[in-house]
Amino acid sequence: FSKAPSIGVSAGFVNYEGDLKPNSFTFSQSHPYLSFYVVKPLHNRVSLRAGAGVGALEAADRNNRGYLVPRNLSFQTSLKEAYAGLELYFFNREKARFAPYVFAGAAVFHVNPWARDRDGSKVYLQPLGTEGQGLEAYPGRTPYALTQYALCMAGGVKFELSPSVTIGWELSQRKTFTDYIDDVSSSYVDRQELLAARGPVAADMAFRGDEIDADSHYPAAGEQRGTPTENDWYYFFGVTLEVRMSAVKSKIASIRRGKPGRRIQRCPSIF
Repeated sequence: FSKAPSIGVSAGFVNYEGDLKPNSFTFSQSHPYLSFYVVKPLHNRVSLRAGAGVGALEAADRNNRGYLVPRNLSFQTSLKEAYAGLELYFFNREKARFAPYVFAGAAVFHVNPWARDRDGSKVYLQPLGTEGQGLEAYPGRTPYALTQYALCMAGGVKFELSPSVTIGWELSQRKTFTDYIDDVSSSYVDRQELLAARGPVAADMAFRGDEIDADSHYPAAGEQRGTPTENDWYYFFGVTLEVRMSAVKSKIASIRRGKPGRRIQRCPSIF
């Protein structure tokens, strides 16, 4: 069994589950995701894995059905994360080329939700405090952090094409500890208080039902805006490719050895 580390790349799609899109494991509104990582085998059934990835998340009430549509909220954000954890294999990797596994670990991620206003301008939502974050009238609501932590849970399979190259497929979830990836969590605050403290943009972005129905009125303070008892999730599905670092180093060394050098001109020898 080789304990040589491998470098890997994961490519696929990332999606979000939360107050603006309660359905999970769907390709709807998903975005490309790319991750680079390193795998260090510790045992023939256990490996340490660490990496970093980038993607984007988005959702909109207009893409749902029923009660969510009139609220008319939406968000988009870039996603950056770093993660580490353990891969646990069901079979002895020394004897099996086909290797189902589970992955568990932790991640730190960064988001910054924004939306287009009625004029099409890009507006970042966190500074607005659309649910009264930071206002004296709502002391229990503090501004949410844009960098957060999450638990990693994944399952997948790997297949060795050769002793140096492995391909695979993986589905991975992130259980976060925030309900504000989408800037929506609890209830509406008084419109006049929000307007006085944060201005008309904050009030307009807190409720957008009037953009699709002119007869809609801003909800009363305390009416449900989100579901604070359920934090947001995000998840990936895609393919993986891993190459042993020893094979990469060997290939580089081979290329260097085969690189033609400058010929040294010597004087002709008579004898």
